[in-house]
Order: sequence, then structure tokens, then C-alpha cells
Amino acid sequence: MGPSELLTKSQESSPDPGLPVFPPPPRSARHEGLWETVRSLLIVLIGVFCIRTFVAEATVIPTGSMENTILIGDHVFLNKLLYGPQLPYTDLRVPRLRGIHREDIVAFRYPRNPSVMFVKRVIGVGGDVIRIVDKKVYVNGKRLKEPYARFESPNVFPLRDNFPPPVREISMLPASWGLDPKWAREMPHYIQKDGLHVPKGYLFVLGDNRDNSLDSRFWGFVPLQNVVGEPLFVYWSYDAPTQDWIDDHWSDRLKFDASILWNFVDKTRWSRLGKGF
Repeated sequence: MGPSELLTKSQESSPDPGLPVFPPPPRSARHEGLWETVRSLLIVLIGVFCIRTFVAEATVIPTGSMENTILIGDHVFLNKLLYGPQLPYTDLRVPRLRGIHREDIVAFRYPRNPSVMFVKRVIGVGGDVIRIVDKKVYVNGKRLKEPYARFESPNVFPLRDNFPPPVREISMLPASWGLDPKWAREMPHYIQKDGLHVPKGYLFVLGDNRDNSLDSRFWGFVPLQNVVGEPLFVYWSYDAPTQDWIDDHWSDRLKFDASILWNFVDKTRWSRLGKGF
């Protein structure tokens, strides 16, 4: 290899003298930059977890049991802070900021299947006496004024419209009406001459759509510890039937999600956005 070739190789490997040369960042600086990114992500994730656990949670209403107060397809934020949210993976709860009162709307874990969330209206609290006569609700002997209640049929049926039923008739009520067998066995223990007595630490709840609601009439009381929160407002509302919201098969879910994208503008109930309760 000649001198001219060595010179050429040297020129190719050396930096251009006209350009500034910056040394590579030290390894510790690169590690600090990576840690700052990971740290920021962790803070965001912890913040979201804390908000969802202790402050607010989003849920969708899949059935018409609360119509016309809350519609099928209403997506609502729940205020979880009021009723003492539960600490994850423990039986401990944050102290309640307020008690639960009659006619409050609450979200709770269904006593017969805690993985399912229900939203109903509180009609009776511990110590109250409940009676329903011809669709009219009486609490402690006084008729409850219910401008929110909806009735779809003038027909009057046992259990649904006259409650509690006579103890001797409970065993004859058909399960096809939605009566939970366990509640059928428990109910007589709470029935006295003046009505159904709500035990301490429990709630009696009804849906506003009285002719189309499976509630405490059919499956019993709600333990106070099952209450998750109360609806704050509707952040989105989409007009689709119950079956679309509760179908769990992946192919049906995929079709439904695709239909939401296609019909988002037309089927969104824009007038309900921001509606409070």
C-alpha cells in the first residue's frame, strides 16, 4: 500500500475539520433519561389506578330498568369517594363521607353475583318497612311520591306490584317471574303484618322502570358494603338495544364495536351528554 493510499484512508476515517465534534453522552446520563421516562409512566399509571379505585369509575348501563332516568347505553361516571371505597385486595374501606338516603341512585355489586354491577334507586334503608300495593310504594306506612317511576302496563301482578306477597303463597310463585330461589326462602323471615322489614346494614332497591326491573322484590336486599358509588353524569350515550351491550361473544362484540364506529354520529344521544343525577 502506497503513501497516497494511506493518506486517503486517514482522511476517510478522520472527522471533517470544519464540523464540531460532540462526545457521546455518558452512560449514566442515558440511564437517567430512561429512568425519568419510566418514572413518569409509573406516576401516570398510579394516578389512574388511584382515581379509578378511590374517586371515580366509568360504567355503562346495559338494561332499561332505570328508564327514563338512565337509558340503555348511557355511559356514566360514578362518584366512589362518597361511600367509602374499598382498599384493593383487602376488606378495609376508606371512611364514608356521607350516608345513603332513601331515593338516592346507587351503583352496587349484585349480591348474587358480585362481578356484575347494578344501578338502582334506594327505597328503604335499615329499619324501614316496605309495602307495595297496586304499584304504589309505602315506606313506614306513608306513600312515597315518585315522579321518576315509570309503568309500562296497567296490569297488576303478585310480587311485582303487590309486595311482599303472603308468606303462604311465596312457594307457589313461579321462578319464571325472576324470583330468586334463595330469596324465596329468606323473604318470610323479614315479613310482618305491616310489610317487609329491612335489616340494619342493608338496602331495599327498585328500578325506576317498575314493570321491567329485577330488583329487591325478586332477589333481596343489598348489603351496604356492596355499594360502589353513585352516578355523577353521562359522559356519552349511544342508542343500542340491551342485547348489544351484554353480549359477551367476541365476534358479536367485534361487530358491535364496528357498528359504533360507523354510526357514532347518528346514534349518539348528544342531548344527554353532561346530564347529571
